[in-house]
Amino acid sequence: MAIKTIDSELLVKMFLAGAANLEAHKEIINDLNVFPVPDGDTGTNMSMTVMAAVKAICDLENPDMESVAKAISSGSLRGARGNSGVILSQLFRGFTKVVREEKIMDAQVLVKACERGVATAYKAVMKPKEGTILTVAKGIAKKTAEMAETTDDLEIVIPAVLKYGKEVLDRTPDMLPVLKEAGVVDSGGQGLLEILNGAYDVFLGKEVDYDTVRISNKTKVADIVIPDNHESIEITFGYCTEFLILLEKEITEDTEDKFKAFLDSIGDSVVCVADEEVIKVHVHTDDPGLALQKALTFGQLSNIKIDNMREEHEEKLMRDASKKAAKAESKIAPKEEEAKKEDVRKAVGFIAVSIGEGINDIFRDLGVDHLIEGGQTMNPSTDDMLMGIDAVNADHIFILPNNKNIILAANQAQTLTKDKDIIVVPTTTVPQGIAALISFMEEEEVDVNIENMKEIIQNVKTGQVTYAVRDTQINSFVIKEGDIMGISDNGICAVNESVAEATLDMLKEQVTDDSEMISIFYGSDVKEEEANALKSEVEKLFPHVDIDIHFGGQPIYYYLTSVE
Repeated sequence: MAIKTIDSELLVKMFLAGAANLEAHKEIINDLNVFPVPDGDTGTNMSMTVMAAVKAICDLENPDMESVAKAISSGSLRGARGNSGVILSQLFRGFTKVVREEKIMDAQVLVKACERGVATAYKAVMKPKEGTILTVAKGIAKKTAEMAETTDDLEIVIPAVLKYGKEVLDRTPDMLPVLKEAGVVDSGGQGLLEILNGAYDVFLGKEVDYDTVRISNKTKVADIVIPDNHESIEITFGYCTEFLILLEKEITEDTEDKFKAFLDSIGDSVVCVADEEVIKVHVHTDDPGLALQKALTFGQLSNIKIDNMREEHEEKLMRDASKKAAKAESKIAPKEEEAKKEDVRKAVGFIAVSIGEGINDIFRDLGVDHLIEGGQTMNPSTDDMLMGIDAVNADHIFILPNNKNIILAANQAQTLTKDKDIIVVPTTTVPQGIAALISFMEEEEVDVNIENMKEIIQNVKTGQVTYAVRDTQINSFVIKEGDIMGISDNGICAVNESVAEATLDMLKEQVTDDSEMISIFYGSDVKEEEANALKSEVEKLFPHVDIDIHFGGQPIYYYLTSVE
């Protein structure tokens, strides 16, 4: 008997099964990383993005097609990590814009949803490349449309689409030379197919192990953590009020601004972050009921939390003291946590993605207000960016992603922020982020500083030294597992058995007669005496260049370098 439709109950099961299958195969996807470095993270990023949507779905009490679609869209949007996660969230976003309008999905709805998903994802990427997850998704949409012209039986449509998607994935190395040289298919495309294959298993009625995605119904959509500001004895407004508004219809920017003005009129410490489906609200007020009544005009309320700040003040001070003591021993020290909210709003603030104790200290010394733990092995999510934006009390906030795989998540946070001017400086490495901060001039206008920062990151050459996790051949280098690689902005440029020699070989490729400064940041696996010995060798090689060496404390990468 033909199956011609998918209802909301089946869609939930298919999505959870797809998430479980992706989670089960994420390490295989990570291993498809083009460069054989120990930070392959596509599978991890995609899985964490999908799991954020799973949490949102599991919070639904009586899921219908509209609420399931909104949960998938909003959850993945805010949980998106890395380029692959952001693109996946945009595929979901476009797909669910169509699905939410329907009671059931048939072949024709599936066609429209796939096409909308592809269009939305392509639009989100500044310079789309073929041979990536976008190409696989486009092939899937095309085949879905072709099949729907001949049959409305989803038992025929779906396997044909998956088969064609695999064919497109297998052709990705022919579209991107770097994939062919590395001998791998596109990892994002592989991740997308793992989701669809898992979903298809449930469609066929197979038993699926949901253990990896089983979440209690008490699990809520991840709230933005609003930093408390109860330090002073004088508390102007007594109740810290937080809640989510589940929008029943889209609101205009003007309506959103008027809502924020209303909240400001009844209290202070107002934070209001909106996307198409959800508004997250935080306000200190003496009358929480007024905030809740106004919010009800926009939709249903969820995650309501009201704290009596005066009553809890003494306990709060004790808890904060304990937290600060604990944070003193953590990777991100409390300095930036203590300054999340300032009494006076600043003109300009800074957020930087960082990893490593030494790098954190350098960023703080350069004036960064908020550090986000992240980098190569754990890309922060869009929600992490939004939390950072909430924490910085400034009109203009510069975000330094310091990794090419984090820029899209930062851009997505930028589009979700309405009450602050967010500037994403497209730094792809930590040394670029440091150089951008050094170039900032407080007396100049914001637009001038943006141009200066973009110019400086184009003129600094950066490098990273790490080890290979597999045998491969790339950029004419024959690489064995365990070899040490020097990776410049243009790719692998040095391979050696010695960390020091690989670093020197990489610098030889980067330093010219016009170079004036080399900065070296040594990682957690490098001893200080080893770093000083390397500095001496660099000074011998390049006597005309000033050499700075700093403790970075970053994992995985023995050295990070910059040449200016």
